[in-house]
Parts: sequence; structure tokens; C-alpha cells
Amino acid sequence: MKNTRFDKKKEVVKDEFDSKLLDLARVTKVTGGGKTMRFRAVMVVGNKLGKVGIGVSKGLDVSQAIEKATKAAKKELKEIPISEGTIPFEVEGRLGPSHIILKPQKKGKGLVAGGTVRVICSLAGIQDVSSKSISRTKNKLNNARATMKALSKLNK
Repeated sequence: MKNTRFDKKKEVVKDEFDSKLLDLARVTKVTGGGKTMRFRAVMVVGNKLGKVGIGVSKGLDVSQAIEKATKAAKKELKEIPISEGTIPFEVEGRLGPSHIILKPQKKGKGLVAGGTVRVICSLAGIQDVSSKSISRTKNKLNNARATMKALSKLNK
């Protein structure tokens, strides 16, 4: 006699999106009662077929922050038009102190971008693009938001 409780196999559903941790910071909030420490995670989620999103969230521990940020990134997915592995035209995005310029490249030139722009473009599925960060800020969250603002201008 078979015991059905142990015969059931768990089906693991593969997620269609790839995710990458962009930034992890320990943040504290000082109140009258003392300090509360949390972790802030910035996640980038994309399917390498033209959909990409960023999510920011805080949690009491690292795994909780990453999980919440991934869920937030999946809600903020944006569709990006990709033609022959590159973007259709030059765009720029500004957000606060961040200023990012994205330019299309010839086929085979590769992803000429650094830091946050490289992560976002690779998860979006853009293979040939050149980028320049004109701002002096090194804040990954601001640079990621400026890059997403630039990529969202492609839909207009």
C-alpha cells in the first residue's frame, strides 16, 4: 500500500525573470526611543526580451529586503523597444543629480556601459549600446532611476 503523503513530488516553477542585486545598504532611523536598523535593497528584474524594472525596499534582515525589493521590481516592469539588439535612438535621463545618456551602437560593438547602466541594459536584453554618466554622483539608486527614465522615453 502506497503512502500518498510522501509520493507527491513538488513541482518547482522556474521564474521567467532574472534578478540582480544592485545595492544593499544598512540604514538606521533615529527616533526618541532609540535607533532602528534595517537593510535597504535595490533589485533589478528583467527577462532579457525587453522587460525590465527596478525595485527598492527595506526589511529587518537582508533576505527579507531582497525578497520585498524583487516583488516591487516585478510590479514596476517597463517594456523597452529593442531593434536589432540596440535601442532605436539616443535618449537621456535626468533624475536629481544623475544624468545618463544612452546611444545606440552598431551590431557587435557590445555593451559599452558601466555599473548600474550595464546591469539594467543586460537584463533588458540590449546587447549593443553606449552610455555616459555625466553626473558626479556615484549613488546607484539615482543612476538606476535615471537610466529607467531614459529607457522609458523610448516608448514615446
